[in-house]
Amino acid sequence: MTVIDEHQQHPAIASLHDMVKLRYGARELTGFPKVQARQMLAGGHKSRFRGRGMDFDQVRLYQPGDDVRSIDWRVTARTQVPHTKIFSEERERPILVITDLRNPMFFGSQRLKSVVACEISAALAWAGLSANDRAGGLIFGQQQQMDVKPRRSHHAVLKFIHGLQDYSAQLLHLQDSDNSGADRYSLAEILEESRRFVLPGSTLFIVSDFHDLNDDCERHLFELARHANLNFCHVFDNIEKQLPPPSLYAVSDGLHQTLLDTSNSQLRERFQQAFVDRSMRLRKVSEKLSAALLPFSTDDNVINVLRRAYGKRRSSRRSR
Repeated sequence: MTVIDEHQQHPAIASLHDMVKLRYGARELTGFPKVQARQMLAGGHKSRFRGRGMDFDQVRLYQPGDDVRSIDWRVTARTQVPHTKIFSEERERPILVITDLRNPMFFGSQRLKSVVACEISAALAWAGLSANDRAGGLIFGQQQQMDVKPRRSHHAVLKFIHGLQDYSAQLLHLQDSDNSGADRYSLAEILEESRRFVLPGSTLFIVSDFHDLNDDCERHLFELARHANLNFCHVFDNIEKQLPPPSLYAVSDGLHQTLLDTSNSQLRERFQQAFVDRSMRLRKVSEKLSAALLPFSTDDNVINVLRRAYGKRRSSRRSR
């Protein structure tokens, strides 16, 4: 079996075939939150700026300095008062996906969090491209990172997807080689590095389990929110919310195996409360920054969750 075949079939590695196939479902994800554009580049989204653009917005009284070419002569003739047409200009909104593929993401009782994170990231990149936006991303692994600058091309999205598969494969190989050490990047460092890549007016998706969210992270998120529209994709496994029923369970990292005793009631309560505390902090941060928060369990269908939030029939209210 070749390395490519192994990557396609191993359940601990994000499937390139599955991530490419997500482009079909991603075409329905047209409801990304609209943001005020800050770049003077043509794009496919309406801006709060008004002037000579592609889409008619309204008619108002003529004001000194208005372009005479925009005068609405029909309304002017009917009212005997000069009126001018106002247009909504279009602006570009790059899509940037930040994917956390550090060691804690190599966990799951149904599917691995790392695999689910790759599928989410791929779907969002395809959705951006389908909306005629520039799409790209940043991938952070245990010891290295990869960046794909946002471009309006299938080549850029495919490069990003290949990177997702490679980094998920590295997580598996680190477990197999017994060389899985400490991660080079903390979440705060990931966010700080991301600030160098985010363009004003971008829609930014952060795909992570947010296990090390802290005050430094909040500071960097505040700076990111000043220039971009933030969206949090919180990936978790149900076993992180609550330990399985009291018993002895065999757990493994792929190389070593041990027994987990879940019969201790105090341990179960502390474990459950720790997840609640992390989730509540993330929710409070999202509310403070007006960021969307999408929870993804490892047994969820990624496209179904995204469709509920950003599909054609989504509610006007942002998903929390």
